[in-house]
Amino acid sequence: MQRTPSTYLMSAIAVAVAIAAPLCMPINIATEIMIFGVFALATYLLISVAGLYSFGQAAFFGVGGYVAGYVYIHTDLPLLAGLVLAALGSGLVALAVGMMSTKRTGIYFMMLTFAFNQMIYYLAYSWHSVTGGEDGLGGIRRPDISIPGIGTIDISNHMNFYVLSAVVFVAVFASLYQLIHSPLGLVLNAARQNARRTASLGFSVYRAQLLAFVIAGATSGVAGALFAMLYRIMPIDAIAWTNSGTAVFMVIIGGMSSIFGPVIGAAIFIWLQGFFSVIWARWPLLFGVFIILVVLFLKGGAIELFDRARRLFGSRAQERSAS
Repeated sequence: MQRTPSTYLMSAIAVAVAIAAPLCMPINIATEIMIFGVFALATYLLISVAGLYSFGQAAFFGVGGYVAGYVYIHTDLPLLAGLVLAALGSGLVALAVGMMSTKRTGIYFMMLTFAFNQMIYYLAYSWHSVTGGEDGLGGIRRPDISIPGIGTIDISNHMNFYVLSAVVFVAVFASLYQLIHSPLGLVLNAARQNARRTASLGFSVYRAQLLAFVIAGATSGVAGALFAMLYRIMPIDAIAWTNSGTAVFMVIIGGMSSIFGPVIGAAIFIWLQGFFSVIWARWPLLFGVFIILVVLFLKGGAIELFDRARRLFGSRAQERSAS
């Protein structure tokens, strides 16, 4: 039986990635990668672990951003309270959507999540007094963090905000890795392979998938709250179904065979988005070609490249030792 890496080891790798990111790229790009890394990890839980292809994660991302933005604009609650309320709000919406969506499978589940995403999008679009409508919810502040014995940390500072985003990213990464290898994760994985056989063993597939859906929704809400604070505005586009597609593309580009896949996919997506937009105004066309090439020739995503390189160097090392 193959041993899986410990949570501490995987968390240490995630910490190393978070430390290295701002040294390799502008701080705003690194922050956005951390935030969308959290969003992609939530989508990875549904797609790769539970086998639920959701095209409605942007709804929970947007709900989290709007809840946190509204709290930070109209109240004096601390930063942590806004993040918790964002997670709770998105989790409750995910619970309502999941109770109906997870009763269906395959294309029916996918279309239900898409439909709910569109409903929530148009609700946000029309509720101008709360969400700002098509103009978005602007003027979102970044509350300072007060730590006893240390003092007050100014989150308006870009580096301090990156550290906050990186801490949330590492915490989400470690928690989801632990969940994937927990009894719940094993039930989800078994249900993804054969739901009927899993149910025949006495496990409630519906409850397990619903719980995963709520966890993914709450996690997406936290990512949305951080995104709203990053740009100090929650745009209406962030709740559109295209943003759900973005999360799915990140998982596909990075690879679904490892939990590092969505993180790598988020980094590639954010970097290429900026790169292609400089080259050509119609950059989505170039990005579409890139995704087609990945699907056709690199079905395992970026993770497959690392696996190929490892096997190549391993075989060469064996040849040298044999000779």
